[in-house]
Amino acid sequence: MRSDEWTDGPMRTKEQEVSAREDGKAWKLLENTLQASIQEQRRSRRWGIFFKSLTFVYLIGAFLLFSPLGSLDNSAGVNEPHTAVIELRGTIADLEEASADNLITSLRRAFEDTNTRGVVLRINSGGGSPVQSGYVYDEIKRLRGKYPDIRVYAVIADIGASGAYYIAAAADEIYADKASLVGSIGVTAAGFGFVETLDKLGVERRTYAAGEHKTFLDPFQPEKPEERAFWQTVLNDTHQQFISQVKAGRGERLKDHPDLFSGLVWSGEQALQLGLVDGLASTSTVARDIIGAEETVDFTHRESPLARFTRQLGTSIGSAIATHLGMSSGMPVLR
Repeated sequence: MRSDEWTDGPMRTKEQEVSAREDGKAWKLLENTLQASIQEQRRSRRWGIFFKSLTFVYLIGAFLLFSPLGSLDNSAGVNEPHTAVIELRGTIADLEEASADNLITSLRRAFEDTNTRGVVLRINSGGGSPVQSGYVYDEIKRLRGKYPDIRVYAVIADIGASGAYYIAAAADEIYADKASLVGSIGVTAAGFGFVETLDKLGVERRTYAAGEHKTFLDPFQPEKPEERAFWQTVLNDTHQQFISQVKAGRGERLKDHPDLFSGLVWSGEQALQLGLVDGLASTSTVARDIIGAEETVDFTHRESPLARFTRQLGTSIGSAIATHLGMSSGMPVLR
């Protein structure tokens, strides 16, 4: 064996090792590239599935919200004489269950049903917005004129006060239980004052507004006597509107009592003596003995859970914005 074979052998081995290392690096780089590509494809596929699912849920939600399934109709399929019952429950306010939109929708459907023999507005509410109450009051009056053969009866359960009584006054007759709470014919607007608290904490209130009295309901600024007097005129005017509508609805049935419109609330028995109600009876009693149609059908307009969730979400966002802008305090309430 020649000596150059001994020298050439190791040199070839080193070249092979270098080549092998380079090939290994290349394969490693290729492997990493392929793995990154696979991971990116998986990530893209996951996001694609997510957005497709989100779109599907949105479409289903939109369908339920804007289709007839978006509200619950309990009156469908009733083809015999009946008493239409509409629930007025909770706070009377826009976007609430007892909003004017919901109540008016229920009333119209009840009156338009050819098998309705009478309408019972079953009330369990302490009041709310004078505007919403006024809308419902006016609509009851209009429907009574349009359908003179269908009478409206308000039946008060636990409480029918303030804005709820405002609406009840539009009915032909009002009934309650002997222990029901009735009346509270008054207006309130309440808030808090934090001026001294801010001073003690060393907090400076910075408000920027155009208009001399724009911030007169701001709880973080001192109350001015002239603004307080002005706000009282607004409440007094709203109170007089309330009184006028009650008198128009109840007429001579109201007794002359010095505290009748003072904001006091009365038991059902006391309300009967004052002419605030016409008798003591339940919904079933009115349907059976007064209307003469014992079968009752619920015409209350109710939102689906999805529609209610969507509305409440929007209300929460709107309330947060209103609070941030300082527009959410001190509105008049019939309560």
